[in-house]
Amino acid sequence: MSTATVVAYAVAGAAVLGWFLFGWLVLQQGFVDSLGESAGAAFALLLVVSIVGTVRRGRRR
Repeated sequence: MSTATVVAYAVAGAAVLGWFLFGWLVLQQGFVDSLGESAGAAFALLLVVSIVGTVRRGRRR
């Protein structure tokens, strides 16, 4: 795994954690609502990563 990949994963994790804390502490949505919203954002991010990986793998063949 390249260094850029590890850095991208760390940035994505920090962004999801920041999104959770922003919703919970700043917007005062409630713990469960903020957790659900950040989990949804994380799953959407995983979907984007999966699509990009599939497209990149398809171009190599």
